[in-house]
Amino acid sequence: MRFPPRPVSGPFRSPLRGPWLTSVFGSVLLVGLPVLFVTGLLSYAAYNPDLSHINDQTPGKGLLGFYLFSWPTHPYWLYRLTQGMHVTLGIVLIPILLAKLWSVVPKLFTLPPVRSLGHALERLSLLLLVGGGLFEFTTGVLNVQLDYLFPGSFYTLHFYGAWVFTGAVAAHVALRMPQAVRALRSREFRAELRTSTARTRPEPADGGGLVAAHPAEPTMSRRGALGMAGLGSLVLFVLTAGQSIGGPLRRTALLAPHGRDSGSGPNGFPINKTALKAHVRPQDIGEDWRLTVRGNGRTVRLTLGQLQALARHTAALPIACVEGWSTENQHWQGVRLRDLAALVGHHTDPPGVFVESVQLAGSFRAVALRANQVRDPRSLLATNVNGAPLSPDHGYPARIIVPDAPGVMSTKWVRQLTFGATDFEERA
Repeated sequence: MRFPPRPVSGPFRSPLRGPWLTSVFGSVLLVGLPVLFVTGLLSYAAYNPDLSHINDQTPGKGLLGFYLFSWPTHPYWLYRLTQGMHVTLGIVLIPILLAKLWSVVPKLFTLPPVRSLGHALERLSLLLLVGGGLFEFTTGVLNVQLDYLFPGSFYTLHFYGAWVFTGAVAAHVALRMPQAVRALRSREFRAELRTSTARTRPEPADGGGLVAAHPAEPTMSRRGALGMAGLGSLVLFVLTAGQSIGGPLRRTALLAPHGRDSGSGPNGFPINKTALKAHVRPQDIGEDWRLTVRGNGRTVRLTLGQLQALARHTAALPIACVEGWSTENQHWQGVRLRDLAALVGHHTDPPGVFVESVQLAGSFRAVALRANQVRDPRSLLATNVNGAPLSPDHGYPARIIVPDAPGVMSTKWVRQLTFGATDFEERA
């Protein structure tokens, strides 16, 4: 049995609500959300999640990891581009998402709540759509601001949440696309942009429960509603994008997390975690520091002086982090990872490496790098940057720098490299 929906009444009396306005906001999201989803999947792949449970805290991903591939090292700016796009677009879409939710809020309170099996499926997709969208955008914004207020790993929660949200979006589009197309064709977009508040009229009554039965007088035109959402997105773009684009625009990124600049000079570029916050003690990186290189059943230990006496190379590479911020190219000096692999017998085709830090607090105290990352001649265990020794906050005495890798893969305060291992058990 099918029950007709009751007309919208009560507090939801805006004359702007209707299928056309909802469909316009939905069309913008339909363009932006797939880009957001794909760039998010690329970010996940860049973490080498199939190498180590240290890299990936998302157990049992199963079929959801079908697309994973060996993240390349060329071009060196790829991750900076895709992750900058992911974070910037996610923030820019927030006003559009909120406007879309505002336009359909009466549907959340329509009675009866379920009128048929098809309507029940639509309501379920709407619940997952709204809940999943709010969850993904909220956790994303918190992560960008370095506020890790999650009941678990951000990577786990955001990864599964993205699949739930995207599935709900796909189901919702499949169910509502015919109605949305009809709604978009019912009004000319340019005509609506020329319509003032005084001439704004409610849309014809629809069967979907969006148009108010007793609409209030308009206080804003649809042009104004679209402009307000668009202006909100533009402002967020201006206040966010500079952290990824860099250059003079970096000063406009007022919404980027602050306190990451280590001052001026050769080491004067953004950091994510200071030595103090990582609980790196002075004695951990002092005169007694040693680098341990293992592999092929061999072990080599090097002092800082011995490490610096090895053949040294320079690579001009940025640091790009999952939070969306990145640095301009810095000039790193150090020893190639593949040369360190040769010290323990991996003279040709060196394997992947398990990297461990002296860091005592936080995640990514250890990471696994793929063989293609080790073999790239620009992959270094760096001891200097821009002609000066690394500062403690930038990883003194030695840190990893790898082209086209997330910033957390550039492990600081390195103490051990195990070639041929990609996890704790393998290197034990």
